[in-house]
Amino acid sequence: MSLLNPRRGDLIATVGETTATPYFVYRLRDAMLSSPTGRRILRDRPRITSQTMSLVSLRALPKNSVGFTYASWLDREGVTPDTRDSVKYIDDEECAYVMQRYRECHDFYHALTGLPVMVEGEVALKAYEFANTLLPMTGLSLFAVMRLKQEERSRFWSTYFPWAMHNGIQCGELINVYWEEELETDTGHLRSKLGLEKPPDLRQTRKDLADRKKRQGREHGHDRSRDG
Repeated sequence: MSLLNPRRGDLIATVGETTATPYFVYRLRDAMLSSPTGRRILRDRPRITSQTMSLVSLRALPKNSVGFTYASWLDREGVTPDTRDSVKYIDDEECAYVMQRYRECHDFYHALTGLPVMVEGEVALKAYEFANTLLPMTGLSLFAVMRLKQEERSRFWSTYFPWAMHNGIQCGELINVYWEEELETDTGHLRSKLGLEKPPDLRQTRKDLADRKKRQGREHGHDRSRDG
């Protein structure tokens, strides 16, 4: 079920934890230990929740800042920092935190890429995360491509999958971003520092396609009435 519905966060959380151990979550932890910033995150163990992230303050930041971009994305998509389940099935305390950190940072990845929470956007982001983190759950989530309409599947394979693989591989380890220290950073600057190219705006692409179909429908109806 979770493989076909990437918006079922509860099921995805369970699959993510059970498939991440023992190797993959250790790989993420080792990536953090190899980075000065990652080591600080492991030492400080910050949490991303509505209590630690004041959305009111973030909305007051400059519009080009990471914090404003993050808050705007949350508002636009109707989600909050509190939608991530707690880790339950990883016994090692440090590794459990690593998985929790990955989970709570997910919406920052959404905000930086601009990808929405609809299935098409989630699948694209999971592909990007898989290329960057190698977590099996993110790769297994690609089964949800089967749920997409034909034109959506075509768009995924021709545009968003190549973008995800290229950017996920070329980006630095996302788990090592100390988001709490980047809130006032220019969003474009952070993308450049990470080596992240923003994908085509998926909501705008879908809107443009829907508008084009409407125009074509009206033109077709007009032609038929004129012929009649």
